[in-house]
Amino acid sequence: MTTSDIAVTAPDERRDLSSRTDRPIIDARNVAVDFTVEGGTIRAVRDVSFQLYRGETIAIVGESGSGKSVTARTVMGLLSKRAVTSERSKIEYQGENVLVFPERRRRKLRGDRISMIFQEPMSSLNPVYTVGSQIVEAIRAHRRVGRRQAMAEALDLLRHVQIPDPEARLNQYPHQLSGGQRQRVMIAMALANKPDVLIADEPTTALDVTVQAQILNLIRSLQQEMGMAVILITHDLTVVRQFSDYVYVMSQGEVKEHNTTEALFRNPVHPYTQRLLASEPSGSANPLPENSPVMLEGSKVRVGFTLRKGSFFRPEYSELLAVNDLSISLRRHETLGLVGESGSGKTTFGQALIRLINADAGEIRFDGAPIHGRSRAQMQPLRSRMQVVFQDPFSSLNPRMAIGQIIEEGLIVNRIGATRTERLERVRDALSSAGLPTNILSRFPHEFSGGQRQRIAIARAIALEPEFILLDEPTSALDLSVQAQIIDLLRRLQDERGLSYLFISHDLKVVRALCHRVVVMQHGRIVEEGAVEDVLTHPKTAYTERLVRAAFDVAA
Repeated sequence: MTTSDIAVTAPDERRDLSSRTDRPIIDARNVAVDFTVEGGTIRAVRDVSFQLYRGETIAIVGESGSGKSVTARTVMGLLSKRAVTSERSKIEYQGENVLVFPERRRRKLRGDRISMIFQEPMSSLNPVYTVGSQIVEAIRAHRRVGRRQAMAEALDLLRHVQIPDPEARLNQYPHQLSGGQRQRVMIAMALANKPDVLIADEPTTALDVTVQAQILNLIRSLQQEMGMAVILITHDLTVVRQFSDYVYVMSQGEVKEHNTTEALFRNPVHPYTQRLLASEPSGSANPLPENSPVMLEGSKVRVGFTLRKGSFFRPEYSELLAVNDLSISLRRHETLGLVGESGSGKTTFGQALIRLINADAGEIRFDGAPIHGRSRAQMQPLRSRMQVVFQDPFSSLNPRMAIGQIIEEGLIVNRIGATRTERLERVRDALSSAGLPTNILSRFPHEFSGGQRQRIAIARAIALEPEFILLDEPTSALDLSVQAQIIDLLRRLQDERGLSYLFISHDLKVVRALCHRVVVMQHGRIVEEGAVEDVLTHPKTAYTERLVRAAFDVAA
């Protein structure tokens, strides 16, 4: 293939244009966005053009940092102050260029006719308002509806997006919901006003495989019902193949190739597209050394939460057992997978084991020493030995601190590194190990894609050279090719440093590639556990079998 052959793979207009008689609801031409940063300018999006027709789904795919989310935010008018949009750029919605709309008209359009599901639900939901009040706000901001009717609509929306016990969830706050449940609240808010265009930026990132299919089928049924058009931004190529009609492949801010979904998957032309389609988590965990001692052990750990229902004056309380008398052990050099649907108690169990939250009962030992009775001050000496990579990198990275400060902070707190020069050298080594350039120390979290932010979180954890890392969905925000890099990185770090991992995930493909053993959770209980190949190849329970089936056939 010659350079000229590759250059013509991404024309401004769609390849199926001849079969179209209607007008695009969104017609974007020559969209270019630059970010002014210290030391120069970053060309995040370069002359991107795409067309979206009513009632269809187009997918924008590519590695993290390729410009997918910036393109979507340009349509919504949600770019940061550092962003500069080219004067040549044009985004027409129903024939009008929205880029020249005054801010008031743009704001009226946003959330009503064009709506968006964001990648990080915790940073998009207001932590001081209940879930119900936030959905009501989204409804009443664009429609003249009474509060009682709006609350009834909010309850109906929560039922549609499969949130368990929706009546109770209306009066809860975002921190009281699991990551997957928060994402479903975001989807309910986005669909509240039945928009013409729905931009879904990684809409199923935080969802387990079974709910992922339900949510995507829900979006598709609402799309058919309302004639809604969908822009699906994702790194999950299985989802793209099942749910999109047309695909745009982006890399380094440019559209490298686009075609109908069937044609692109059948015959990818650009080498980048070919590499992307060939990416898939592979391999298996390196053999566990013989006689490895137990690193972390939990015995009959129990965690309960009090749920509040009813009115303000007549509240009703009930207890939710998130973790119900669970016992596990993790050896040095071992990776133990913790899987299950969202809300099954995986994250709560993991956080209880390292004392980020208090358990109501049970015993926990770290490196042979009991830690279940230790105070916060008594746990401090152990914190450098046990680290966490959280599910939502945006909410776990301080938005007011530069990347260098974020990673160095842990070294300062734990008195690691005699001088600032020595600490900065450790920071650069950690960034390099996580697959990031070392010249980003002065940049801030909001200037990075979701996948890049997750790698920054991993760099922050490994900078302290811990012995144990709790990995809570560490690859959920990463595209497939970067997932493979992170899996290789975690394997290498485990071999070099003798690390132990507790790996919480809903992605069974990644679990198979990285873990030695797996524990399957449902409703706060362990329903199955064993060697990863045994459990995933020959599941003994119907629940595990359903998880395995959904992991490899998203439309199931």
